[in-house]
Amino acid sequence: MPRQMRDPAFRKAQHDQLHEPHIAPITAYVEQLRADSGRWLPYVAPLHGGINARLLTVLRDPGPKVHEVGGSGMLCVENDDQTAESKYSLMQQAGLAPSDFTPWNAYPWYINSAPTPAQIAEAAPTLVGLINLMPDLQAVLLHGIHAADAWRVALSSQSALRARRLEVFETYHPSNQALRTNVPGERERRKQHRIDTWIEAGDWLRAADSARQGAPAVRGPGHTVAHG
Repeated sequence: MPRQMRDPAFRKAQHDQLHEPHIAPITAYVEQLRADSGRWLPYVAPLHGGINARLLTVLRDPGPKVHEVGGSGMLCVENDDQTAESKYSLMQQAGLAPSDFTPWNAYPWYINSAPTPAQIAEAAPTLVGLINLMPDLQAVLLHGIHAADAWRVALSSQSALRARRLEVFETYHPSNQALRTNVPGERERRKQHRIDTWIEAGDWLRAADSARQGAPAVRGPGHTVAHG
């Protein structure tokens, strides 16, 4: 059910679980980034797969409902905002659960604005650091141009990341802002692109699971790439 973070009991339960084994290394990583930079960034909710996740989703930057003041203090598909609700719907349409993926941002610190190219370059190592904590990671889903830029910066500078050969999917940001356009039919095309890309990512993960188990792999359509 989307927007469960509006429930204080649900929110408290997530905070109480921040040191569970699957999420504790990421919790420690966030705390280290806070200490090193002197800037605030959110935890990742234990509802997600943490270090065990097979999929990493990357958005732009934490929004107001992620902040510890007036929000949950965590990246979570259950946050009380439109972007999280949209992402929840996309997840469901792909046949995935919160435990299948771990969320992150191209610029992980709270600024609530579009990061500059310099900020994207500064933050790229944090993306690599997170991935290094995730031994089961198989695929990355990039939402929007800032996420795509962060990925390319990280990939260009890290041979170890390139060696992992992670499957990469790109689509538009899940916010309504990414749908703003005066071009007839373009809004619906972007909405469908997000749905198709999530479904493709879900199909790819299931095919990878089947291949590991020796069953015939069933792939979805070819990759679709978008910016926005």
